[in-house]
Amino acid sequence: MKFSVENEEKYTVIVSQVEKLDSISAPDLKSELVYLGKSGKRNIIIDLSESRYCDSSGLSALLTGNRLCKENSGSFVICGLQPSVEKLVKISQLYSVLNITPTRDEAKDMIMMEELERDLGDEKKD
Repeated sequence: MKFSVENEEKYTVIVSQVEKLDSISAPDLKSELVYLGKSGKRNIIIDLSESRYCDSSGLSALLTGNRLCKENSGSFVICGLQPSVEKLVKISQLYSVLNITPTRDEAKDMIMMEELERDLGDEKKD
């Protein structure tokens, strides 16, 4: 399997186990993200620490995950970007679109904070 999935109470972590997130592996990631979205998972962390290369297919899969989480009123966070992947994200100007953290722990913290904010926002509506 190219990606491992770890389900936690408030979020799901997908760990990439591919060196290249490209046109060969990206469709599998996109399928996993669509499946999780349809399963009601709204908070997803993608750990890309093993991926040293990413092309437009990989970016497309990441943007799909971001869109699906937003549609489900959730959060999508990417962590562990390697320098070459980080450079592509910067060149593509996706830092303003995607939530990116250096570590998985920081990604978890970001999701928990956003969940708390959503919960507080829901309470104010009541």
